[in-house]
Amino acid sequence: MQKKSERKIHQCVCKVCRLHPYSQEAKRHQAVNRVLSELNERNKRRFAGVLANEAGRGGISHLAEITGLSRTTIARGICEIERSNKKQSSKIRLSGAGRPLVEKNSQKY
Repeated sequence: MQKKSERKIHQCVCKVCRLHPYSQEAKRHQAVNRVLSELNERNKRRFAGVLANEAGRGGISHLAEITGLSRTTIARGICEIERSNKKQSSKIRLSGAGRPLVEKNSQKY
């Protein structure tokens, strides 16, 4: 797993950034991607959801192009913000999620 300081920052591939890489809009996209590189999974979704809501119609697709996140991930972030359940645990993933431990797999044989 990469440390926070080693995480790669996504490069935006939108039309504005390709044509005018030093414009204010391109700098804004770079700033968004720098912030996203420091967040965990849940906070990435929520931050992307807030930005997509701000953009209005077409915001999810545009933000997916800027950040490299999938549209379903951004839509899930919007839903999480709208629900805002106070009882959510502080864990990012549910217990038992992810790949099984190597020790578990090797004990089967």
